[in-house]
Amino acid sequence: MTPRARTAIETAQVVAGYDTYIELIEPLLAGKPVIGTGMMQEVERCQAAVDEAKAGKVVAVVSSGDPGVYGMAGLVLELAQKLSPEQRPEVEIIPGISAVSASAAVLGAPLMHDFAVISLSDLLTPWELIVRRVKAAVEADFVIALYNPKSSRRTMQIEEVRRLALEVRPSATPVGIVRHATRSKEEYTLSDLENFTNEFIDMFSLVIIGNSQSYVQDGRMITPRGYKL
Repeated sequence: MTPRARTAIETAQVVAGYDTYIELIEPLLAGKPVIGTGMMQEVERCQAAVDEAKAGKVVAVVSSGDPGVYGMAGLVLELAQKLSPEQRPEVEIIPGISAVSASAAVLGAPLMHDFAVISLSDLLTPWELIVRRVKAAVEADFVIALYNPKSSRRTMQIEEVRRLALEVRPSATPVGIVRHATRSKEEYTLSDLENFTNEFIDMFSLVIIGNSQSYVQDGRMITPRGYKL
């Protein structure tokens, strides 16, 4: 969490967010009214937040990491823009630290060259489209960061990504898995393309698959930028 984001939460009159994220920031809430909802209730939650802001309240809508990276920034803007200019509350997007950059820092420097960020959740994106994007990223030799890599319901998608990557990349390609990046339970594992799906992966994990130049040395995952050393 950046200092700017922390200040926004502390000075807000109302805080809205996914229940799990609200629990993470409970010490900052100080008895504030909270709009908390579960998964798949994002529209209702953000609409309630916009309604509170329309009524004159200062509202903080909390997303994990950066609100503009698989967060609520876009949805809040879309809902606010449905209002007339006279009724529309001011919306300020406060950048945060995304899971991909936080996880990369834990692993070393795996994002030093071009990379693609792909979510494996098919709740809002058809799986067929996700597969097309994975294939394109693999064939273009991007480092690939995977959000929402595996859940109790979605167990085969990560295996399909592994299969597609192995068609193009060596089995020894390094893969980093970070859980709870920057949180108290932070942990990471370094593996390879052949074996990484044998490691524990869940919705609190972010997976980074190296490109053809990525390597691991002394426990650090590195993707060279191309400097002559």
